[in-house]
Amino acid sequence: MSLVSIKCIIMSVSRYLDGSEFQITEKIDAESLVSTKILEDAQDMPVVFDNINNRKAVGNIFSTRKKIADALNIKLDEIVTTLIEAINHPCNPVFTDTPEFKTKQLELDLTNLPICKYFPQDGGRYISSGIVISEYKGKRNISFHRMMIISRDTVAIRLVPRHLYAMYEEASANNEELKISICVGARLEVLLAAATSVDYETDEMTIASALCMKSSGKPILVGKTDNGLIVPSECDYVFEARITFDKIDEGPFVDITGTYDRIRQQPVVKVEKIWSNTNPYFHFILPGGNEHYLLMGLPREPVIFISLKEVVDVKCIRLTEGGCCWFNGVISIRKRNSDDGIKAAIAAINSHKSMKNVIIVDDDVDIFNDKEIEWALTTRFQATKLVTLPGEKGSSLDPSADDDITCKVIIDATIPLDEDKMKYVKALL
Repeated sequence: MSLVSIKCIIMSVSRYLDGSEFQITEKIDAESLVSTKILEDAQDMPVVFDNINNRKAVGNIFSTRKKIADALNIKLDEIVTTLIEAINHPCNPVFTDTPEFKTKQLELDLTNLPICKYFPQDGGRYISSGIVISEYKGKRNISFHRMMIISRDTVAIRLVPRHLYAMYEEASANNEELKISICVGARLEVLLAAATSVDYETDEMTIASALCMKSSGKPILVGKTDNGLIVPSECDYVFEARITFDKIDEGPFVDITGTYDRIRQQPVVKVEKIWSNTNPYFHFILPGGNEHYLLMGLPREPVIFISLKEVVDVKCIRLTEGGCCWFNGVISIRKRNSDDGIKAAIAAINSHKSMKNVIIVDDDVDIFNDKEIEWALTTRFQATKLVTLPGEKGSSLDPSADDDITCKVIIDATIPLDEDKMKYVKALL
């Protein structure tokens, strides 16, 4: 493997390649697990695969916060506020009759695509970066879902009890199959919008469009598939499909914790058409990898930040990579009252029920610097002040929880209001 420059084209995920990625020229078997090992060994760097089932693929595109911030043309500490701004001020997309994803119609055979098996006990080859778009009775939903390949035109989709599940249940009650489009290789703005936590009435496409306005000065372009759904124009692949009434075993699959999720009966999806742009890259999200952490967890941070603003003067929030960007959080505040640290921690736990351990620090600590966080724990915290909350509802993703019941921990590593000796001395220029 060597660092190479790859000519950027205007289409979709390739827009994020800048010549600092690994290029794998050897042919790789989609069942071989080789792609997993390569992605694991180069977590912070994009990896381009030239030949998996005779097609291109790419992973680790958004595996660091810096790469996400750079793609949005913002600073690292502006990610959360940018997401909040997009949620609060959505923007309508712009329609095009010639969407990029609809350049070519491919043979209807999922097994020929660069869709890989990631780990030895996986139930099959998995689409890990699929954004599912559906509309039903005037509502549109965009959300992430893993999908296990069953045959040339069939996948099993993991549906958790959220908005797409509600649409599917409503359609099924009306004896209707639910039309969907599966998008692979969507813009970052779409990926972030798909992972946000908003109410059922909110159209995530308008959030994606607002993020595009911030990053590029233009709203998102959308086009229509033959099944009548509106999807982002700049996708590498789009599958027209329907969620059927049938169910099948789905899994095992490695989830965000790097441990196997269990087998469940999940809905069967029938794919009817496959579209692509002129030079498609199949986007891999390594299960349990940094990109998985960030695209799943980072969009939860605005929800926590909004709750924090109601009780304390919050500076920044970070769900840490060591906690899978899901379980552990670090929050910096501008302390005004002696109990602000505890109030902040309780607000964070209540707004994100999967939060297991939370550290509160002062605003002079850079929460994106693990060394500074550990320094604050060392110089500003004593274990006698540790707060534990046993018997709390936790996350089904936590393998150590007992029927989703866990013990949560609060560490208030802020300086007492009357202390000066703990202040961090920095050189002034």
